[in-house]
Amino acid sequence: MIVVVCPGQGSQTPGFLAPWLAESAYADRLSALSDAAGVDLAHYGTEADADTIRDTAIAQPLIVAAGILTLGTLLADGRAARIGGIAGHSVGEITAAAGAGVLSEADAIRFVAERGRAMADAAALVPTGMSAVIGADEAALLPRLDELGLEPANFNGGGQIVVAGALDALGALKEEPPAGARVIPLQVAGAFHTRYMRPAVDRLAEVADGLAPADPALPLWTNRDGGPVTSGTAFLELLVGQVSSPVRWDRCMESFQAAGVSGIIEVAPAGALVGLAKRALKGVPAAAVKTPDDLSAAIELIEQHA
Repeated sequence: MIVVVCPGQGSQTPGFLAPWLAESAYADRLSALSDAAGVDLAHYGTEADADTIRDTAIAQPLIVAAGILTLGTLLADGRAARIGGIAGHSVGEITAAAGAGVLSEADAIRFVAERGRAMADAAALVPTGMSAVIGADEAALLPRLDELGLEPANFNGGGQIVVAGALDALGALKEEPPAGARVIPLQVAGAFHTRYMRPAVDRLAEVADGLAPADPALPLWTNRDGGPVTSGTAFLELLVGQVSSPVRWDRCMESFQAAGVSGIIEVAPAGALVGLAKRALKGVPAAAVKTPDDLSAAIELIEQHA
């Protein structure tokens, strides 16, 4: 069973869309997505520097657009019927919603554009940040977070938990980490997937009221608890609430394993989720689609394992 996974924020790099725009079909599709998002995705994906595309309001539509470009080819020619399921990490859940048919591509890109703006605005209210904690015992880490007023934001599996909150509290955690753990500050704008993002939830709820989700055409798992979702309406509600609740990617991978996953394909801008899968799903073949040249290996994996 092949599972397609869609990456989250931080996976973008300067110029990563340039190989895609070398082909007119992808360039035309990106132009349509840019119009829907109200963002010049071609410029930001080819010419902007790392600091510019770190901006939440730019990064999020860029990442979802890249995934949509990938899915357009990956799921064509009847291959969608040979995919065992799809899931996304954080903002990648919106890519997954498009891939599963819950949202149209235009609605997905409009939704993520507002998500990026709303989360950027929420992050600007209070100085906050995020840090990756590597190698900590979860049972020891969580009480320490409570002491500092921090929250777990991403349970990524493989011994990695991303925590978020006030900058001074993150500094204190780095100064005195749990036994055997490393704390690595992340270059992000704020404490995503925590209480600090609640203002964004209200804005996204208004956007969601204007959408008409369909039930997923592919098996779909949620970041909320790693469980399957069969209702498009329920998945859209989860997308709204997700910005202020933890991402349980560890449980998503447990669900993949329980379902009998035999191959993982990560859509552009790929790399991070395949890396996590190598540690948590040892021995499962994987393909990371970074450029159009990588699609042939991904399609071959579908043909071999579907």
